Amino acid sequence: MVTNAQYNKMAVKTAEKVHKARQLWKQNLQRQTRTIEQKFPKNYRPGFGVAMEYERMGNQHISEELSDLSLSLNLRLEHLGITLGTLIHGLDLAKPLDDNMVRCLRKILLERKVIFFRNQVIDPEELVRFASYFGELDAFPFGKGNEKNPFVLEIIHGEESPGNQNGWHTDVTWMENPSLGSVAQCIVLPPYGGDTLFSDSHACYLGMPTKLRDKVRYIWGENDYRGFLGEHSSGGLSEELVNEIKSVIPFGVNHPLFRTHPETKKTALYINPSFIRPESLYDIRNDNKLGESVSKTIISELLKQHNQPEYTCRFKWEKGSIAFWDNRAVQHFATSDYYPHQRVLRRVTISGDRPYFDSESDDTYLSG
Repeated sequence: MVTNAQYNKMAVKTAEKVHKARQLWKQNLQRQTRTIEQKFPKNYRPGFGVAMEYERMGNQHISEELSDLSLSLNLRLEHLGITLGTLIHGLDLAKPLDDNMVRCLRKILLERKVIFFRNQVIDPEELVRFASYFGELDAFPFGKGNEKNPFVLEIIHGEESPGNQNGWHTDVTWMENPSLGSVAQCIVLPPYGGDTLFSDSHACYLGMPTKLRDKVRYIWGENDYRGFLGEHSSGGLSEELVNEIKSVIPFGVNHPLFRTHPETKKTALYINPSFIRPESLYDIRNDNKLGESVSKTIISELLKQHNQPEYTCRFKWEKGSIAFWDNRAVQHFATSDYYPHQRVLRRVTISGDRPYFDSESDDTYLSG
């Protein structure tokens, strides 16, 4: 029988030989010209997707031009993830912003996809003013607005209303023109938990298995808000009221599962499991429906993509923290891990454009 001392002696010698062999192998690989895809194992797509998106960003968190502009405006940028998420220091959102600052913040949002601020003491009107710098606003029809301003949605969870947004999603896909993004402010913080995670939908698209990406390339689906109606049906929504809502807010709109960002022209995986109708998927080229079984399989595969931690950054709220995310570039996940404690956010939503997919927008990059 081999003693422990004998085993350890052999293990050390073996480790030295293995190390030398691997070093030689790596040196030989380095002499070869390889693409990013060749450097990653074939079954490790998330790391590849992040690497591809980071390369497209110039292998830097933010462009040099934007870095210089931020410094000139006395902003300090703290990046939370390699391709998304930046905490901006040195700005008081209670004060009006000039055009240069708004342009800078918009550029940071486009490059970093979600931006954050700490220690902001602002009221609902000031929150609305900040969001309004970036576009018109959308009121939310399925939740009560703040008493001071109907554009401010109060998101309150606690002992009587447990949080249930713990799933990856992009907002309001049931709208004909889903939101550009949202600005959320933390008002009440639970003692533990309540973080929000954000996932890079562009990196997710790039890292998607090629066969799945090709399969979904021209697939669209119908989205509607029946989940809101069903959730509250026992709370007094009459058939008359439901019909009235449907007469005002279109019920059932078609969107692509891949979306081209209207400003950056990057492609993103675009899906909300609560609003997409699984039986509705169809090929936009010929209007052929895929059938419910095939559609459910595709949706299930797509919903797994954002679960990869490589694509994400995690934001830990503090009282007065603000998050501003680009709904066209990220998905988010609100952790519901603080019951029975209370968590209160105020959210303002910025109007967006109708989603579209340019099938050639990423072809050159992906084939390069």
